[in-house]
Amino acid sequence: MGSGARDRYFDTLRAAALIRVVTYHAFGWPWAGMVFPSMGVMFALAGTLMAKSLERPALTVIRSRVRRLLPPFWFWGFFVVVAMLIHDWMPGWQIVYWIVPLGDPPGNTWGMQAYEILWYLRTYLWFVLLSPFLLRVFRLAPVPVLLLSLVPVAVFEFAWQPPDDRLGSALTDLATYLFCWLLGFAHRDGVLQRMKPAVVVVLSLAALGYGGWYAVTHQADYGTYDLDEIPLAQAFWSAGFVTLLMWAKARFRIDFAGLPRFRRLDRIVTVFNARAVTVYLWHEIALILAVPLIDQFWKVPAFEAYLPLESQWFLFGVGWVLIAGFVLLCGWVEDVAARKKPRLLP
Repeated sequence: MGSGARDRYFDTLRAAALIRVVTYHAFGWPWAGMVFPSMGVMFALAGTLMAKSLERPALTVIRSRVRRLLPPFWFWGFFVVVAMLIHDWMPGWQIVYWIVPLGDPPGNTWGMQAYEILWYLRTYLWFVLLSPFLLRVFRLAPVPVLLLSLVPVAVFEFAWQPPDDRLGSALTDLATYLFCWLLGFAHRDGVLQRMKPAVVVVLSLAALGYGGWYAVTHQADYGTYDLDEIPLAQAFWSAGFVTLLMWAKARFRIDFAGLPRFRRLDRIVTVFNARAVTVYLWHEIALILAVPLIDQFWKVPAFEAYLPLESQWFLFGVGWVLIAGFVLLCGWVEDVAARKKPRLLP
C-alpha cells in the first residue's frame, strides 16, 4: 500500500482510489464502484510494486512490507480495541488477529463500522505472503495465468460456495482481486505492452460488459447492484477497468510528469501516497465522529441558521477535516514503520 516508485500516474490513481473509498463510505452510492473500482486499482498498483520489489530476496521484501503495514495497524487498533472493551466487548482467542490480521479481527457491533474495512489489509497481507509463489507461476505463462486467475471467483459463484467464516471471506476476497494483483505483475513485466492493442481493448470491454451485466441482472439476488456486494461482478468489472488503465499507461507512456507544475494538486497527491495507510484506517472513524460533532453545531444558533447541517455533503466535508487531523496526529507512525524520520506531513 506504500507509495513505492515515484510514478505520478500511479500516485494519482492511488490518491483518487482513496478519495473514492471515503466518498463511498460517506454517501453509500452503489454506482461508485462502477465509476472507479478503487480496490481493484489499489491491488493492481500494489502488485506492480511487489513485482518490482521481488527483484530482491523474497523474505527481505515480505519482512519490509509487513513492517510497514503492521505498526500503523497496531496504533489504530489499540484505540479501536480499547473503545470496544469499554463498550462491553468480551474477546476470545481470536484477538490474535488484532496482532497479525491474517483473518478478520473480531469485535462487537458497536465497533463494526470502524473495523469492517480491515478486509483490505487482510487480503493485501495474504497477497504479499503469496507473491513469491504467484510471481513464479505467472512468469511460466503470463497471459494464460492472467486469464485463468478469474476462474476461482467464477467457481465460488457457480460451483462451490466458500464457508461463511474467516476462511471463506479470505478466499472470496483473494479470488475477487487475484486478477488485479497479477495484472500488476503483467504491467511490471511489460506483458501488456507486447499484446495487440485490439485484443487488450476487446477483452477489457468484454470483462466490463459481463461484470456490469451480472451486477444489474442479479440485483434481486443481492439486493443491490453495488459491486462490493457481488464478488463475480466486482472481479470482472475491476479486471476490465484496471486493465485499460494499465494498458493505457504502457501504450501511451502516461506518467503525469507535468503534475509538479500544479503545486497544490501535486502536494495533495504526495500526502495521500505517504499517508495512504493512515487515511484508509482512520477515515471511517472520522466519518463516525463527524455525526456527534455536527450534532453539537445544532446548539449554536448561527451555525443552525447558516450552515447546511442536515446535508450529507456537510458531513462529508467535516469528515475530511477530521481525516486531515488524524493524518497530522497519527501519520507519523507510517514514517516510523518505514524507518524514516517522523514528520507531521511528508
